[in-house]
Amino acid sequence: MNIVIYTVVILTLFYFILKFLTNISPKKISKSLRILIIFGSVILAILFAIGGKFLLSLPLTLISLGLMKLKGLSLFQLFSLFRLIQTLRSSGRFNFGQANATNNTTMSVAEAYKILNLDKNKKITNEDVNKAYVKIQKKIHPDVSPETSRLSSIVNEAKEIVLRDIK
Repeated sequence: MNIVIYTVVILTLFYFILKFLTNISPKKISKSLRILIIFGSVILAILFAIGGKFLLSLPLTLISLGLMKLKGLSLFQLFSLFRLIQTLRSSGRFNFGQANATNNTTMSVAEAYKILNLDKNKKITNEDVNKAYVKIQKKIHPDVSPETSRLSSIVNEAKEIVLRDIK
């Protein structure tokens, strides 16, 4: 189904671009195309130099999830989802390329608070934990996107640990 949507969008864009180009002189088109190619090459060179494979794979994957699977996510929400994945990767709890990785380590209380984006030093209620949990799960629940089932299970575990900690 996604291929059909992509195809329709691409063909529609292609139609409007061709319609627009018929009214422009060839000299302006070639000059603009040269500038666009140079500008695009510089941006790609900078991206490859700074981030390499990681910078181009994970954020673009999240953006495509946001556009195709997790409908209605804003750029801020994508950034917070990216931050959640970074937190989990730094703690060794989530590897992006390993969907069936086993989780043998137990999550610390500090990690659980960080995953749910809660401040451990503040007075936190069950309602605060549930709000934070629901906010994250709306983005990554497996019913919305099957690719995020591993993330969802980690967030579930974090919620249980925080709820046990505040009691």
